Amino acid sequence: MIGRLTGRIGYRAEDHILLDVGGVGYLVYCSDRTLSALPGVGEAVSLYTELVVREDLLQLFGFTTLVEKEWHRLLMSVQGVGAKVSLAILGALGPEGVGRAIALGDWAAVKVAKGVGQKTAQRIVLDLKDKAPGVMALGGSITEAMEGPEPAPVVEVVDVAETGAMRKPAPRAPSRASAQADALSALSNLGYGPSEAAAAVAEAANADPEAGEAGLIRAALKLLAPKG
Repeated sequence: MIGRLTGRIGYRAEDHILLDVGGVGYLVYCSDRTLSALPGVGEAVSLYTELVVREDLLQLFGFTTLVEKEWHRLLMSVQGVGAKVSLAILGALGPEGVGRAIALGDWAAVKVAKGVGQKTAQRIVLDLKDKAPGVMALGGSITEAMEGPEPAPVVEVVDVAETGAMRKPAPRAPSRASAQADALSALSNLGYGPSEAAAAVAEAANADPEAGEAGLIRAALKLLAPKG
């Protein structure tokens, strides 16, 4: 299985690139969003890949993140959704947009993608709604893994006689994906189901993109509170 390729772009086409890896050219199909984010011809790039094997065809699909790759895999598991439709959805919404739409049950947002009808959009939301929390949490764990361990704190030494203390740097703020994943975990521990918790966190994050874990939890709890 080919899971990742690193090389230089030989040429770009409407829906794929030729990736030159050590003198071997691979045709890698990507979503419109991914293609627009790639550098120009001759530039180096690294893509996560998914190899689709059929009786008469081998195709490689490329993604800039593991979360995008995972959504592609899940979308293709839905009846009636092939690689072309999956890439159209990811190109229109992006990985975060797909997760938000499915968590909120917003099939109309999925239907915006080219080639996706109402019944297909509704089937996607229905089939994947319980899997959305896991992929959303995956985004946080991947971000943390790629960032690596916290660097050793750098303490600026100053004249103690003047200040009476050493100045410490401000702690690094957690990433947005990590905050959402932690909020999901907290709501699950409180007894909320994965689908309703994911929907509430997604709605809270959409309303306030800069909210941290505590803010997301408070907003999600308000959304989950019984109405009336």
